[in-house]
Amino acid sequence: MSLLAAVPNAQEAVIATNDDATQCKRFAVEKGYWSDPYVSQMVSSAMQRRAPEINRGYYARVRAIQIMTEQFIKLTKQNCQIVNLGAGFDTMYWRLRDSSLLPRQFVEVDFPTVTSRKCHIIQSRKKLSDNINSKDGNLLVSSSDLHADDYHIIGTDLCKLDNLDLKLKDSKVDRSLPTLFICECVLVYIEPEKCEKLIRWISDNFPTAFFLNYEQVNMGDRFGQIMIENLKVRNCLLLGNSACQSLDTQAQRFLTQGWDGAEATPMTTVYRRLPVAEIEKIEKLEFLDELELLDQLFCHYCLCWAYKDANNIGLSKISLHGTLIE
Repeated sequence: MSLLAAVPNAQEAVIATNDDATQCKRFAVEKGYWSDPYVSQMVSSAMQRRAPEINRGYYARVRAIQIMTEQFIKLTKQNCQIVNLGAGFDTMYWRLRDSSLLPRQFVEVDFPTVTSRKCHIIQSRKKLSDNINSKDGNLLVSSSDLHADDYHIIGTDLCKLDNLDLKLKDSKVDRSLPTLFICECVLVYIEPEKCEKLIRWISDNFPTAFFLNYEQVNMGDRFGQIMIENLKVRNCLLLGNSACQSLDTQAQRFLTQGWDGAEATPMTTVYRRLPVAEIEKIEKLEFLDELELLDQLFCHYCLCWAYKDANNIGLSKISLHGTLIE
């Protein structure tokens, strides 16, 4: 086999990151970093050991997104909707359902190759299918899409805005409702111009919206360049790397595309603002002698959020500053 034949194309390489992330999450859950009874349904139990700094990184990522998402849902009194862009095998719908915090509609978007696999997994695992709200108990499933009363999976390319628009309408998305868009390490794989069009399209079409984005940052230094080279070996090209140069470039990406406000915070800060009791608990799970490596990893990822608040419901109040401590 030639080298070219052995290397997957760029889209396949990006899709493969979903499997890796899901396995990382399952390993961290089984180590006790957080509770998720559904992630084990998404991937097999066969997996390699993950380093403690990777586990802590995923804990901070999952927990911070969970807390900010719950802020949004409670602020809107659940009269809202969530659109998870590049959702992969995420399990947030079921976790919110267990907490009685579901929005009116929850929509997941990803490549059809990914969504078709997830639809199959859901259909074949009763723990997932039986815990989806459906009046008649039936799920409407096609080759790459799934529709229930308040849960939808749609397969499309995020750069194909006409198709995305059509499929969101099929998912009962109401543009007048407050809408949370969640994105985790997705925009970085999209060419800047296409990414800007996506962000502008959301801004133009959803007058009351909150965008929560977890992604790389500070990619211009030596550590960042090593990350880029390592991903390039896997054929994962960071086409949107220009927006990941600093916290300012992360925020400006939204401010230049019609959003009212935006802020980006490094994961070092996010980690320090997570509930103290939780941090004390998870730091006892595994010994970590490479604190410098953990700090380097946290410095090269950030949480960025932006908002448009035409109805002045208080979206600017959703923030990490002093709000994560419960």
